[in-house]
Amino acid sequence: MASTPSEPLRVGYVPEHFSTPLHLAQLHKYYASTTVTFHPFPSGTGHMIQSLKSHEIDVAVGLTEGWVAGIKGSAKASWYKVIGQYVASPLCWAISAGANRDTTVESLEGNGKVGISRIGSGSYIMSFVLAKQNGWIFRSAEGKKEPFEFVVLDNFKRLRDAVNSGDADAFMWEHFTSKKFYDSGEIKRIGEIYTPWPSWLITADTGLVESKDPRLIDFLDGLNKGIAHFKANHDEGITWITSNLEYSEEDAKEWRKGVRFVDDVKQVDLAMVENVIDILKDAGVVDRSENTDGVVVTID
Repeated sequence: MASTPSEPLRVGYVPEHFSTPLHLAQLHKYYASTTVTFHPFPSGTGHMIQSLKSHEIDVAVGLTEGWVAGIKGSAKASWYKVIGQYVASPLCWAISAGANRDTTVESLEGNGKVGISRIGSGSYIMSFVLAKQNGWIFRSAEGKKEPFEFVVLDNFKRLRDAVNSGDADAFMWEHFTSKKFYDSGEIKRIGEIYTPWPSWLITADTGLVESKDPRLIDFLDGLNKGIAHFKANHDEGITWITSNLEYSEEDAKEWRKGVRFVDDVKQVDLAMVENVIDILKDAGVVDRSENTDGVVVTID
């Protein structure tokens, strides 16, 4: 079951640099009367979708494309709703291959083996966007809709291992999280692709949303303060990243230049959500009949 208003609010997140305002809000006690506990999901949004379904977490912050596809795609996930927007800037997905392999982006067409964390995850969705942008979506082998052979590998470490062993040809993951492994020579970068939408949304258990659980508004208000603190205290944010996550100061500062967090997480741009659905339709991930109904619920 989802937790009750007298219990801590369990928040799932991806333990990457984007999570910094979440932690700064807790560090500076911005979550007011609600106790928030954080639960890391290094395998990403697809895993959080399943954990919301099994009531292991109450709220989750993850990738826009994964959340929308979960609700509007084949899963028809009714157990969570989008309650907020987190990041206003797009995400740069780096395309990676084995360090000593001859893989190119062009060589993936048709029979490429693409590693993903889970079906429905951002790494899965973006593979369709890549195929659409390259005109491969309806030209795959034997007329199949899937432009690649997908290899489900759960986490970033197994994805890196797979492209080096040949179990997968390539995978996509956030640029700065991947960069340290390019610098070390473990994997190589063969391309990049940006999300054609702002990159992060906030979701919550449908039961908590429908019951107007007061912890949700406390959490969103506190996160707004955490984002404002992050924007006003550049050095503190960089120090938190380099002290708690595996990023160099140089990479943290470079990421900080390009990222844009929203001013109010409680405001979700429905036109943006509609654009995501339209692109996912073109990519073959969402049925042509779908619209924005049932995706977003405003918390106030």
